[in-house]
Amino acid sequence: MRHSTASAAEQPVVPGFHPDPTICRVGSDYYLAHSSFEYFPGAPIFHSRDLTNWTQIGNILDRRSQFRRGDGRPSGGIYGSTLRFHDGRFWFATTNVGDAGAGQTIVTAADPAGPWSEPVFVPEAIGIDPDLCWDEDGECYLTWKGTVFDGEGDGIFQARLDTGTGRFKGDPYPVWQGIGLAASEAPHLYRIGGRWYLILAEGGTERGHTVTIARGDSPQGPFEPCPDNPVFSHRSTAHPVQNTGHADLVETADGSWAAVYLAVRPKGFTPQFHVLGRETFLAGVDWVEGWPVFDEDRYTVAPIETAFTDDFGSAELDLRWVVPGGEPEAVAVHVQGGGLKLRDLPDGSPGLLCARVKDFAWAAEAEFAGSGRLRLLIDDRHWYEVVFEDGRVRAEAGIGDIRHELASQECSAETAVLRIEAAAPETEGVFPTGIGPDTVVLSFIGDDGSLCELGRLDGRYLSTEVATGFTGRMIAAGSAGERALVRRVTYEPR
Repeated sequence: MRHSTASAAEQPVVPGFHPDPTICRVGSDYYLAHSSFEYFPGAPIFHSRDLTNWTQIGNILDRRSQFRRGDGRPSGGIYGSTLRFHDGRFWFATTNVGDAGAGQTIVTAADPAGPWSEPVFVPEAIGIDPDLCWDEDGECYLTWKGTVFDGEGDGIFQARLDTGTGRFKGDPYPVWQGIGLAASEAPHLYRIGGRWYLILAEGGTERGHTVTIARGDSPQGPFEPCPDNPVFSHRSTAHPVQNTGHADLVETADGSWAAVYLAVRPKGFTPQFHVLGRETFLAGVDWVEGWPVFDEDRYTVAPIETAFTDDFGSAELDLRWVVPGGEPEAVAVHVQGGGLKLRDLPDGSPGLLCARVKDFAWAAEAEFAGSGRLRLLIDDRHWYEVVFEDGRVRAEAGIGDIRHELASQECSAETAVLRIEAAAPETEGVFPTGIGPDTVVLSFIGDDGSLCELGRLDGRYLSTEVATGFTGRMIAAGSAGERALVRRVTYEPR
């Protein structure tokens, strides 16, 4: 069931796997970008005029020269980033952990929809989560979560940067390291009201996630921690939204302030399970005695349209489609008359064209000719799927090293419609209690037009708490041999 207008404290402004939000404003226009890990094209970017309604306008890293593939492993690729507007251009700084030796990656653009420039690499900055900030003289400061390999440990580092060459103008130095919680990271530096503020994420991106902040008279510090740190967290509460952190501040067009942050919506029995990945939420911000105070209920979010039907009639793929560890052109080829021919990857694994799942209850269908598969995955080792091949349709599951066929049925037609649905979880136990976050139903539409169910599986095995990592569920149309042609994919929330 679709939600009605709700507080932004409980409904994300960008649902589904859209973590590590970073935001900037130009006039009355807001731009928001995210990490994307192994999926290519990378770093989706959105536009809004009101902070609550967002439309994707591109993927910042849409060429392999900008986002080197590396080993393509799950939860590798593009990590936390910073999006800023300076001196008439948009700047995006990020980390590609699959190309760790290159340090940080910086691209720029005159138009945030692209094209974005070829990258400038910062090889002296080894680590993650880079931030760019300029002082009144135009000096650029790179602040990042750094790693030192000579035994001195890691922490939050900063250096003055030549943005044209990617070289430091002096030795890097440590700045404020936070309040002592685990995993201090995601620094963002701001000049606000004549002071310099350094905001961090601490506690890890799990249930202990927090936002902390300090201020000083110089971008280098020394920094005075806020006496009320952490300034924002849902840790150890019963709030339905958890793992809140990794915030980025923005001054709004009317002079007030807001923050975007990541969080998850866990479901099911303890320890609960989140399946949509880390999503982007919005809060208002007030300044009290020179410190930010988060107002979670300032904004309301109207129902977001997540349904789509794609018959692949356009010469260009919709921005929703991405590929894990590979490239769309290696997986899918447009054919005359409509549809996509799907191809296996060079290693023999199925080519998967993926879109983010954005709802708790939903149904997806894919119409294939010849052969094909419809897969629900959270990574390459945790997935459920329906496969049409050699005159049969079968339901399969992959959970870690386990591969299991649930059932199969004859399908003699040349085409088949494969279907996956996320439904309410089965209940069990004394209370009774819904153990998992949902039940995943695997089925297909038979030759006579009837729905043929092949199996039901507990959704918890496609959750981050089981699979680990930093991504969320994806629905994928994939190859199954040489004859796979997908004619249509439909996704509908319930």
